[in-house]
Amino acid sequence: MTADTTVSLVSFYINGAWERPEGRAGGTITNPATGAALAEVPYADADDVDRAVRAAHQAFLTWRDVPVVDRVQVLYRYKSLLEKHAHDLAATLTSENGKTADDARAEVRRAIQMVEMACGMPTLMMGDSLNDVAVGIDCKTIRQPIGVCVGITPFNFPAMVPMWMHPFAIACGNTFVLKPSEKVPLTPTYAVRLLHEAGLPPGVMNLVHGVKPAVDALLRHPLVKAVSFVGSTPVAKYIYATAAAEGKRVQALGGAKNHLVVMPDADMPKAVEAIIGSAFGAAGERCLAGSVLVPVGDAAGPLLDLLVARTQAMTVGDGSKAGVEMGPLVTSDHCKRVAAYVETGVAEGAVPLVDGRQNKPSGAGYFLGPTIFDHVTPRMTIAREEIFGPVLSVMRVKTLDDAIELVNRSPYGNATAIFTASGKSAREYSSRCEVGMVGINVGVAAPMAFFPFAGWKNSFFGDLHAHGKDAVAFYTEQKVIMSRWW
Repeated sequence: MTADTTVSLVSFYINGAWERPEGRAGGTITNPATGAALAEVPYADADDVDRAVRAAHQAFLTWRDVPVVDRVQVLYRYKSLLEKHAHDLAATLTSENGKTADDARAEVRRAIQMVEMACGMPTLMMGDSLNDVAVGIDCKTIRQPIGVCVGITPFNFPAMVPMWMHPFAIACGNTFVLKPSEKVPLTPTYAVRLLHEAGLPPGVMNLVHGVKPAVDALLRHPLVKAVSFVGSTPVAKYIYATAAAEGKRVQALGGAKNHLVVMPDADMPKAVEAIIGSAFGAAGERCLAGSVLVPVGDAAGPLLDLLVARTQAMTVGDGSKAGVEMGPLVTSDHCKRVAAYVETGVAEGAVPLVDGRQNKPSGAGYFLGPTIFDHVTPRMTIAREEIFGPVLSVMRVKTLDDAIELVNRSPYGNATAIFTASGKSAREYSSRCEVGMVGINVGVAAPMAFFPFAGWKNSFFGDLHAHGKDAVAFYTEQKVIMSRWW
């Protein structure tokens, strides 16, 4: 698979024009599988952000009045272009993020599904009405766009997560400024090029790259009305507190510590494959990744025998190569950070059943093989902190009640899963666990575009979640109109 080199020159996109600002600080984008430089990315300053936001505001004054049925025509064309270029978009994603070709193609497919959902905005934005709420008086509600919206997105899903935001916002009649992760700007830049080609009017979509100064400028700009964010919990808290203090609407999706509960009656071979995909898919760099495995009662023995053998057989390497099951981590620094957690796990007394430091290909890539720790206790660092890498901690419990108690003690509430043949156990677990997304014999409980991404507790800050009906509510204001005709 070969990446499209037309996206290797990273630019800003402001008011319908591509620009490469001179004299800005910036960074180097590298291929995490090889360490080779791919591109240079300039970082926006406050003036760049101001130009982008003002362009978006000016465009909003016109775009909000475009009929919704006409607004979505652009998205229909955009979907067609995304389908046409899906192969190259996925290749670009693999080159800068490192995930396998299969993972990248699946991500692009999920991104396209978000656009499909947003194309239904003529029905999704419909209000309610009731005649004769009083004598001669009728009442109705309508939804109207709110203005300039901002998206600040992470490195782990550079194709999909921006699509959780801007297609919905634009279809609702808003305009948008996207600030993707500075680690992976090539994929979102490619996607915005296709949106430009689809004929979106100037200023409706804008793209800037950068780090904290650019983020702070967006959070505090008086013309920005709503901010969407996906990233770690500490940053999500900062985004939420800062933007909300400025009177903006905010949805800030944070980190996770997701538990995978396995009952003794589970189909162990199928459960193992689901656990492998959950814990080690995308090198564990997912907020839905299973990071704590909870065998219940007698499940531990047969489960771990199969899981260890399957994990030891995994092929780690360049994600663009056929047969590779897990690629590198995104940067050298992140790889070192995750390796440090492995060292901490050993130092604190956890038992490494599989040590990923011993399973990595040679070369300059940022590789760390999948790791499994057994006999992890709640006080251990690897049991408490989000690692965001291919490290799975096994915490054994005696009963389902013990498993539920363990899960509910976590300050996070993003996702969880239970593997069982018992409908009673599945129902009890899904009802009692304090987690927003639950899988039953599903390792990654990732909702489709028409359902919300429903994290709880320290995994989400705000009231309305990403995509689904929540996205329509987030990107619109309701207005109630009561009428009487004399």
